[in-house]
Amino acid sequence: MSNGKRLLNSRRTFLLGSAAVLAVPMLAPKVAQAASNGYGIVGRQAPELKVSQWIDGKGKPTTFKLSDHKGKFVFLEFWQAWCPGCHKHGFPTLKKLVDEFKDSEYFVPVAIQTTFEGFSVNNAKQMRAIQMRYDLDIIFGHDEGSEEEHPHTMRSYRSGGTPWAVLISPDGEVLFNDFNINLEGAIAFLKKAIEELEV
Repeated sequence: MSNGKRLLNSRRTFLLGSAAVLAVPMLAPKVAQAASNGYGIVGRQAPELKVSQWIDGKGKPTTFKLSDHKGKFVFLEFWQAWCPGCHKHGFPTLKKLVDEFKDSEYFVPVAIQTTFEGFSVNNAKQMRAIQMRYDLDIIFGHDEGSEEEHPHTMRSYRSGGTPWAVLISPDGEVLFNDFNINLEGAIAFLKKAIEELEV
C-alpha cells in the first residue's frame, strides 16, 4: 500500500470530517456528498496540470509541474475572480494555510483560476491582482475553458466549480477535493503528516 493510501485510510476521519464514521473533523464536511455527485478523484493519482499561463509569487512568468514536487504535499486552490465563495472563504483559507506552512519545504500551495464562465472578467490579468489583494507570494495559474468545454484542470480533477480545494499526497495521490476545506483540521493533519516526513 502506498503512503498516500495509508494516509487516506489511517486518517479517514480527518479527511472526511463529519461525513466520517468517527467524529474528528479534518478537512471538509461535504466530501462524501461531493463524491456521490460524481465530483473529485480522491484516491487516484493526481493528473499533471496542463495550464496555459503561470506566474510566480512576484507576478513573473514561470512554469509549474506536479512531477517536480514528489515527496511533498501539494495544495491546489481552484478559483475565479468573480466567485463570491472564493473571496469569502477560499482565498482567506488559502492565505492562512500559506502563512502556517511558509517555512515548510514539504508544503507547496498553488492557486489556479479555472475559468468556465465570465471569460471577460475571469481573465489572466486577475492572477496578479488576486496575489496582491491577498498577499499571496505563491505560484498562480490561469486555465481558461470555453463556451463549449470546461478548462482541462476542472475536467481532469472533476471539480464542481469554484472555490475548489485539492490536497495531493507526497506520493502524488489525491487525498482530498471538495468545495470547502476545514482549515483547523487541515492544519492539524498537515502538521502531523509533515512531521512524519521530516523524520
